[in-house]
Amino acid sequence: MKKVLIVVPTYNESESIHTLLNRIDKVRSNISDRYQIDLLVVDDNSPDKTVDIVESLNLTWVKILKKAKKSGLGPAYLSGFKWGLAAGYEKLMEMDADLSHQPEQIPDLLHASQSADLVIGTRWMPGGKVENWPVHRQLISRAGTTYASIMLRMRYKDLTSGFRVLDAKFLNSLNFSEISTKGYGFQIEMALLAYKKNFKIAQVPITFVERAQGRSKMTLDIVFEAWKMVTIWGLTNRR
Repeated sequence: MKKVLIVVPTYNESESIHTLLNRIDKVRSNISDRYQIDLLVVDDNSPDKTVDIVESLNLTWVKILKKAKKSGLGPAYLSGFKWGLAAGYEKLMEMDADLSHQPEQIPDLLHASQSADLVIGTRWMPGGKVENWPVHRQLISRAGTTYASIMLRMRYKDLTSGFRVLDAKFLNSLNFSEISTKGYGFQIEMALLAYKKNFKIAQVPITFVERAQGRSKMTLDIVFEAWKMVTIWGLTNRR
């Protein structure tokens, strides 16, 4: 039975976290014969007391890692990965807390991870789709992943996706201190590292649903960071 840790970064997700945990718990029960699934909430000191809600549920399979301040998506995931690797988990899954990623598709990603070191839940491939997302967000996402795939010569359809599974062998091969990105560029950087180290990458179609509650964490600074770093990586590789 595989030991799986779902790492969920949170910052002001009090409106969705309870529903998310309920839905994941149902999935856990359905596949408990194949996977031991736990979840780690990595909270960046949410002012809305997200952690208080999680603690009040008293779920034995849910762990909490409290951080002193908001440091970004990348550092939150790296903290969660370090915790999970030290605890002996074999597969580590990334998942958003805002219900944009569907817990019911967790089994699809885990199934693909049996023969891949990095599984990317993909919106922009046959079978994948987005719901309730404004056109400008779709254009930004499509343009970003297309630019990254061309610059980095990686023919994957959704390099910025944050719904994915990473094998412990791949994560243990990395020097976390050398990972530089903090926003959604982190997802591209991790895929690039897997690609350069010849780890196997798989794509699985997912349904992405725009959050109904709370506020998106996407900012122009995050978009610029991803664009800048992809450009640097791409030009460096060509030289």
